[in-house]
Amino acid sequence: MQFSFNTSMTTPKVRLFFTVLTFSVIITYGAEEMNSDKVISIGVIIDVNSRIGKEEKVAMAIAAQNHNNSTDTNKVSLYMQDSKGEPLRASSIAEEMIKRKKVQVIIGMHTWPEAALVAEVGNQAQVPVISFATPAITPPLMQLQWPFLIRMANNGTAYTKCIADIVHVYNWKRVTVFYENDPYGGDSGMLLLLSEALQYVGSEIELRLVLPSFSSLSDPRRLIQAELLKLMQTQSRVFIVLTSSLPMLTCLFSEAKKMGLVDKDSVWIIPDSISNLLDSINNSVISSMEGALGIKIYYPETSIEYQDFQAQFRNVFRTENPDEDNYNPGLYALQAYDSVGVATQAIKRVASNIINPKTLLKDMLSSNFLGLRGNIQFESGQLLHIPILRIINLVGRSYKETRLLDTGVWIFKQPSY
Repeated sequence: MQFSFNTSMTTPKVRLFFTVLTFSVIITYGAEEMNSDKVISIGVIIDVNSRIGKEEKVAMAIAAQNHNNSTDTNKVSLYMQDSKGEPLRASSIAEEMIKRKKVQVIIGMHTWPEAALVAEVGNQAQVPVISFATPAITPPLMQLQWPFLIRMANNGTAYTKCIADIVHVYNWKRVTVFYENDPYGGDSGMLLLLSEALQYVGSEIELRLVLPSFSSLSDPRRLIQAELLKLMQTQSRVFIVLTSSLPMLTCLFSEAKKMGLVDKDSVWIIPDSISNLLDSINNSVISSMEGALGIKIYYPETSIEYQDFQAQFRNVFRTENPDEDNYNPGLYALQAYDSVGVATQAIKRVASNIINPKTLLKDMLSSNFLGLRGNIQFESGQLLHIPILRIINLVGRSYKETRLLDTGVWIFKQPSY
């Protein structure tokens, strides 16, 4: 199903100039190799073999090198380790980084289970932790529980409300929800938020289908076929994939097409974790989900700083990952770049060569700057600004952006393809 609307949009322009990157230096250097009085060690914990992890690695390396090129004091050294997406491994790595590498900030953790365990390690050692993840529902005493945790993300409220808005606009009364089970419970809360948002607009979830973790399945196609057969007994032809890995979603669409569930009478909404990857994944993967709707976080792609970063990123990413088909940065690369910016800007504000963790944490929490993905400010340890969301329609081997949602104002953005 395809959707079209008519309005207009303008994008603010900001100016920031980047220095030339020598990438080979950033990952390998240690404190003894830097020509400065003080080197701040930053630990990085990511899943380096995933597409998201590859983007985060390159983006953070660029951010660190740009900082080092702009200052003669308090340069930074990144110490990167692979979590393989495993929370216990991430926690163990964090402990090693603090004890042996003496890192003064830890950045990374794309999933909330990883972030929660690393935050606990950071609390015990009083080392600030900047995570890329946050729980779907923010607990009321979260900042008291993890005072050294800074979350470079928003909870699931805006996303689930946006889904409910789409459902309401088209007067869909019943929907079917898929979600891939997280063995660590990292996505708990999203289903509750969606259910409440749908009830508010007069709709309901007719059927919930829980899919096991894709990596745990020996024959995922067979299981998906069995789950899809359950849809034959339902009235709803609106399918919301709330949480899913890319392999699971690709397999789900493949089997759904074979069963005639992806046609002009059906509507599919893919998860934001996949929508936010569309700028950087293979176009053939996008074409497999043709007709689906997605929700992406908006960021200004016409700004000088974004264009400079994109040029740097493409050059480095191509060199580091020659087997990848797409060299463009996605949202997660921008999030990673800005996360390093939170740390380095706070480090610049430190007058002394002696970095006090509590002072550094306070300076990072008081951040107020325009990053690549938007305004960077924090409230209660979480990004303050609610993201502007784009509603997109996957068409052919790309997608077109149909609407932006920002406090009820809908704006059209022409596709860049």
